[in-house]
Amino acid sequence: MTATAYPASSTAPVAARPDWVFAYGSLMWNPGFATPQSLPARLPGWHRAFCIRSEHYRGTREAPGLILGLLPGGVCRGVIHRLPQDGYDVVRKYLWDREILNDGVYLETVRPVTLADGTKVEALVYLANRDHLQYAGKLPQAQAVRLIRQGVGVTGRNLDYLVNTVEQLEAHGFRDPSLHALLEAVRSSLARPGDEAPAAC
Repeated sequence: MTATAYPASSTAPVAARPDWVFAYGSLMWNPGFATPQSLPARLPGWHRAFCIRSEHYRGTREAPGLILGLLPGGVCRGVIHRLPQDGYDVVRKYLWDREILNDGVYLETVRPVTLADGTKVEALVYLANRDHLQYAGKLPQAQAVRLIRQGVGVTGRNLDYLVNTVEQLEAHGFRDPSLHALLEAVRSSLARPGDEAPAAC
């Protein structure tokens, strides 16, 4: 079989061919491909954080938004999607384009994830690239609120991204205290007189 021709990047796609991809943000509700199976899962040793400035999907260079990445420590609860065997390389290239080439502040890797029954499987995982210029680290809540409120990109409002992530976690019986607190802070800021949500493009 001919090797998949990936676009140029400062990093290379992993050679491993896992059966799953771990989703912790928009991949949970919008994987972008027809997955034959989705299951709740947890990724030990990593946690989700709003730590990446978005200049494409949820913001622009002039008015960046803020999106999720995985940082070391703790555990991240999310969803794994099974990658289809028919068209596997097409899906892998799609994920590479989506996660690496656009906002692309991620490193593609493979990590063991744990299912609800304790079973461990290998999954494709996208970690925050802390050497990237758009990596923001853990910002003060007020700054995170400002970026999330202002961010509007090619896939919509940054606020909707936060709301959808929280709703997906709740649908699977999970709660991420930091995300719930951030959403409450954004909503509180919008409730103040004179404050309005940014208009969508």
